[in-house]
Amino acid sequence: MLDVEGTHLSPAERTLLARPEIGGLILFSRNYTEPQQLRELVAEVRACDPEILIAVDQEGGRVQRFREGFVQLPALHRLAEVYAVDQELGLQLARLHAWVMATELLQFDIDLSFAPVLDLFNADSEVIADRAFADDVQVTTELALAYIAGMHEAGMVATGKHYPGHGTVVADSHNSLPVDHRQAGEILTRDFQVFANCVDKLDAIMPAHVIYPAIDEESAGFSSIWIQHKLRGQLDFEGIVFSDDLSMAAAHAAGSPVQRAEKALAAGCDMVLACNDREAALAIAAWLHETEHPGCHALGKLRARPCEECADLYNSKKWDDAITRLSESLG
Repeated sequence: MLDVEGTHLSPAERTLLARPEIGGLILFSRNYTEPQQLRELVAEVRACDPEILIAVDQEGGRVQRFREGFVQLPALHRLAEVYAVDQELGLQLARLHAWVMATELLQFDIDLSFAPVLDLFNADSEVIADRAFADDVQVTTELALAYIAGMHEAGMVATGKHYPGHGTVVADSHNSLPVDHRQAGEILTRDFQVFANCVDKLDAIMPAHVIYPAIDEESAGFSSIWIQHKLRGQLDFEGIVFSDDLSMAAAHAAGSPVQRAEKALAAGCDMVLACNDREAALAIAAWLHETEHPGCHALGKLRARPCEECADLYNSKKWDDAITRLSESLG
């Protein structure tokens, strides 16, 4: 999975997206100006490969790539604040938040948002903070399951991130390689436990570029212990594993772009992301071609299956009711 530069495809990008080694495209804020432009861009992408997965990070709060013309969604931590006062309302709003986010993307033929964040809340985190629901395992689990149900109701798969938990460490893995020095017991009974509680409902998981020395000296995205032993074996997860972006600073310790991709796939990832570094993406694609890597045939299961309302979303009563409820309760 890679990215493109602007609001429309260049000839070189059309050729690139048609290559069999490219299975997905992730969109960023730079790829969006207004709704009609997004429709045109997605149509261009589908013309290159109708089956390509199109993804985005549309969590709400600080991480919402499409803003003008889209519902402005609050960060997930706001849902936990409501839950602390009224549990039932908090769960209802979590489901609505997810349904609104997902249906709005689905009507643009975008397959998935990498959501929900299952990290535990820590106000000191440089990258997670209010992107997370709560600092309590049970509260996070309940809100996450409601959120996942809302995504599924819309017709979108759910991707839990950042396995086994990025929220506790302070450092931002975009800029450095975080190390979580806690004891194994604390990591496994708190952060990891959220994923264990939600694993049966998740369609995909994205590991963190974080090292947990008490478990393994490799960061989770390059660790067969975390992916194959604990996730696949212990938790019996049968969905798709996405690497986090291999161009992030935290991934550089694993070597060259090709070495990072090889290491992530060997650890158990099904699809690797290489974003904001075209040379790296091309190198990985060339390596996949040369090695005749078989790819992951299950990726098609992640394609969107939009609910009935998506066909005429903005004129549906369910949409109007959801927007009214979110606005009244969350502001």
